[in-house]
Amino acid sequence: MKRNAGGVQLAEKNTSLLFLSGVWCWLAIAYALNEGSPVWQHFLQALGVMAVLLCPLALFYYFRQALRARYSAVQYRIWWMGCFVCYLPGLALLTTYLWPGSVVPGYLFVVGASCLLLELLLLAQGYYYNRIRHWSWIRQISLEKAVLLSLVLLSLCLGVMAVSSWGDPEYHDSRRLLLGFVFRPQQLLRHMGLFVAFTGQLLLMYLCGYFYFYINLKWLVPEVLRKKGVVYYMLTALAVVGITYPLIGQFLLLLPINDLLGGVFPDNPFRLESAFAAAAIILLSLPVVLAVQWARQYQQIVALEKEKTQAELDLLRQQLDPHFFFNTLNNLYALSLQQSPQTPDSILQLSELMRYVIYRAKEPLVSVAEEVKYLQDYIDLQQMRLRRKPDIQCHWEAAADTPPVAPLLLIVLVENAFKHGIEPADTPGFLHLRLQSNARHLSFSCENPAGEISGKKPGIGLDNLRRRLSLLYPGRYELKTGKENHIFKAELYLDFT
Repeated sequence: MKRNAGGVQLAEKNTSLLFLSGVWCWLAIAYALNEGSPVWQHFLQALGVMAVLLCPLALFYYFRQALRARYSAVQYRIWWMGCFVCYLPGLALLTTYLWPGSVVPGYLFVVGASCLLLELLLLAQGYYYNRIRHWSWIRQISLEKAVLLSLVLLSLCLGVMAVSSWGDPEYHDSRRLLLGFVFRPQQLLRHMGLFVAFTGQLLLMYLCGYFYFYINLKWLVPEVLRKKGVVYYMLTALAVVGITYPLIGQFLLLLPINDLLGGVFPDNPFRLESAFAAAAIILLSLPVVLAVQWARQYQQIVALEKEKTQAELDLLRQQLDPHFFFNTLNNLYALSLQQSPQTPDSILQLSELMRYVIYRAKEPLVSVAEEVKYLQDYIDLQQMRLRRKPDIQCHWEAAADTPPVAPLLLIVLVENAFKHGIEPADTPGFLHLRLQSNARHLSFSCENPAGEISGKKPGIGLDNLRRRLSLLYPGRYELKTGKENHIFKAELYLDFT
């Protein structure tokens, strides 16, 4: 488990360093292209300068996980601000003071801004992964809706640029209108009707291309390619293009914005350029559509696996609960035969145990304190019926920040100790339990006499426990059982990191 957690941290560390190295290489390439020959010399010089001056930044990326684990959130933010808010601007100011008029300060400013932008992108991605992606309305945005929304935004932006360029001699003359990268709010307010007309026509132009993407997504790939094969897909795509592209070409020619922009589309709607454009949209969107189809199938498989896992866990609990009640009812039967005065107290304790099993055990997680109390009640109930009182030692060290765990994990080991170790023993047995837990891990050990049955397969209890652990804590648990010097020992370790 520790190796697995360490592997995740190492992968994240290596990924961050890879991103940083990529940024440095691109900046060094830009510097080499700007300086000219000898390009390799300038490239290596730029890399060397960044490696020396930005070494603290690389060290921060390398030790990021260690800083998060060692320091509090406030202290970690201080380290972050010291690196990105203080060091990078301070380095640019220092080089400006040392080399006034040189290109070095400006170059380092670009490098620092690029590194800061990379960090902000990583933070935004982490925020999206942890927060925004769980919003219901975000999950409801499908690929076709996202593409359509992008086309609407693009049409709005181009509409703003068209209105802002309207009447400007630099972009607008009697022959055509060029869309300049300008934004004039007064012009936009003065020609709002023109803005609506431009935006609407631009959106109609893009929707013509969106038509081929949509039909590829909804019909050609799922209904033709998947069910009929590649040959049927290609023939159907050619048929769709041949039937529709002259009509769409004629429609685009009728838009007033076509003449205003200087004739964007061919005058003849039957020109093959239009057919090639339609076919290109279908072919270029094919990998994206296939990736979306694969992602949907994968999500369905994952959902089915989760349902299967949950059903298996429920079945294991149903097997575990009768196993427990069978043992405890045997205990009460033995006490009633002895007419023990402890019988009422035993029944009361059993009711508490049953309440926990029936109600709390149905929850996905319970606190470690509840599990410990359940173990203690079970041990007390067992001691009431045993004639030879065993030596029971319990050591509980559960930190307050211990994460909750799945219910009824620890009781299996204790039940196994009584059934196969203490009860068959000819002499008073012993039971030594030790639990230690904190925010990072939980360890539980159970020692008892090793009876003849302990070395054999103990039944469904331990088998169910191993199966539940593999489903609930895959790769994050370790369960060891063994016999040594007539002592049977079971150890359970859970990794919460």
